[in-house]
Formats: sequence, structure tokens, C-alpha cells
Amino acid sequence: MPDTSPGFAIVRHDWSKDEIAALFDLPFMELLYRAATIHRQSFDPSEVQLSQLLSIKTGGCAENCGYCSQSASFKTGLKASKLMETGEVLAAAKAARDGGAQRFCMGAAWRDLKDRDVPALADMIGGVKALGLETCATLGMITPEQAKALKDAGLDYYNHNLDTSPEYYEQVVTTRTYQDRLDTLEAVKNVGMKTCCGGITGMGEARADRVSFLHQLATMSHHPDSIPINNLVPVSGTPLGDKARSEGGISGIEFVRTIAVARIVCPRSMVRLSAGRNEMSEELQALSFMAGANSIFVGDQLLTTPNPERGSDAHLFAELGLKPMAMT
Repeated sequence: MPDTSPGFAIVRHDWSKDEIAALFDLPFMELLYRAATIHRQSFDPSEVQLSQLLSIKTGGCAENCGYCSQSASFKTGLKASKLMETGEVLAAAKAARDGGAQRFCMGAAWRDLKDRDVPALADMIGGVKALGLETCATLGMITPEQAKALKDAGLDYYNHNLDTSPEYYEQVVTTRTYQDRLDTLEAVKNVGMKTCCGGITGMGEARADRVSFLHQLATMSHHPDSIPINNLVPVSGTPLGDKARSEGGISGIEFVRTIAVARIVCPRSMVRLSAGRNEMSEELQALSFMAGANSIFVGDQLLTTPNPERGSDAHLFAELGLKPMAMT
């Protein structure tokens, strides 16, 4: 049954691929109008949530995700590091809060979380929560027991991206199945933790794959609470990065279409304009906000790729009349 709570956009879980493809095919201005209208039914269009991301364990990952600089399978020049000390993480979180961030995300380059690392992570999560920040982590695949331990420690969101469609998935990674990803998301949802789940455009996928990817999100029993939409940042030495450098990615207009369709089919989710923003013009970012994006990462680096400097974001917000989202 659709969720028809008063004052909010109607949430459906029965979207068909044909319906989503039809949204992509709309004239661009009509699509933006529909997405902007739906956005305003659940959110203040002048507000954008500010998140900051820290790589708490970098490189040496056993996965072979074809876009990732942290995979041990590729020679990208990235030096692997051990898990950071709790004190270092909390110092970074405090600096992020003092710089205006509202959510602090911690990422570790692991295929799956090991039980031995849970106590240290619980200390980090509890410390970040005590600073008054929302907490998010991406640590690879986790078990139901680990999900409960992280939630008990104060973790608000767990990020685990689907990356792409089921049909294109094996062109991206072969060391983990699509079902593995869905199982982790299910473990997170079952303990009452919020999910953060998105994907990457510009990896050589067709529009049909973007349709299928969003269909996966839109037909979940509970839409992801946060949906990061990344545009591939080509990293030399990675298969998909090298391919994108030679063949090119998707157009800015097609990227904005993806944002708009995500907003329409998941109307109450935070839609985050994520990786690739450093390469986007202010005009392209403005179109993305108009299409329903209402969250960004701040700070000059994501996990390993560059992000716009705070001064650039302050200028953009001033130009567009945007403001940080009010904390709830």
C-alpha cells in the first residue's frame, strides 16, 4: 500500500521498470518540474544537508570493484593504511562539526567487517555521536549480529551501495554478488538502523541500467533513507577509470535526469550529490539541487578523491540562496 501520510509525497513500492524508463524519457524541463514539485512536498528546497566523510582505513581491499583506487587488485599508487586510532577519528569529527558538518561518515576499505574490529569502531561511533553529529559508516558486508552491535554503539546510518543494476553488476565487480549487497542492507534494516544506499553513473552502463538500478531502490520494502548518486571520478589504473578516460562518461544532463528520477521514485529519501562534484560546474550542481538533490559531502576530500573546498561551497550556497539543513 502507498504511504499517504498527510503533508508528504506519496511513497510507492510498486514502480515498474517501464514507468521509471518513461520518467527518464520525459522532456528535460518537464522532468525537472515534476521532481522539484515532489521535492517540495517533503523538504525545504533551500536546505541542503552537509556531511563529511573520513577514510578510517584506506587501501588494500580484497574486492575488485573496477572503479576503486583502494582495491588491492589494481596499481593506483595508493598506499594501504591500518585502522585509525579513535582519538584521530574524533579529532577529525570535531573539526568537521566545527566546520558546519551535520553528519560524519566513516569508511573502511574492507570486504567485510571482522568481529575483532567492532569494539574499536563502537568507541569511534559513540565518540562521534557524543559530539552531536549524525553517524554513518561504510565497512563492507556485515552480519546481523554486527549490525546490532553498531546500532547499539550509536550508529544512525549504514552505507552499502548497490553501485549499478543487477544486469551490469558483473562488469563492475566479481568478488561480491548483488545478493551479498542486498543481504547486508537487510541486516541493517532488520535492526532498525537507517540505510544509505546509492550508485555510480558514468561506468559504461546504459540508461537501461540506471533505470534498473533505481527500480531496485524504489521497490524495496523501505526506501533507503539516504541515496548517494555518484558520478565516476576516473582513477588511473582502475579498469573502469581507464575506460571512462578513453570513452567518456555520461552527459551532465543525463546525470541530472538520474537525480530527478531518484527524487520522484524515492520522494522522502535524502538524495546526496556525491562523488564527482569537484568536476561539476556550479550550473550543473544547481540543476542537481533543482532536480531534488538535498545533501552533499563537504571537506576537500572524500575517501581518496577530491571534493570542492569549503570556500567553493560557501560561494555556491550564497549564489543559489541555499542554507545548511536544520538539524532535527
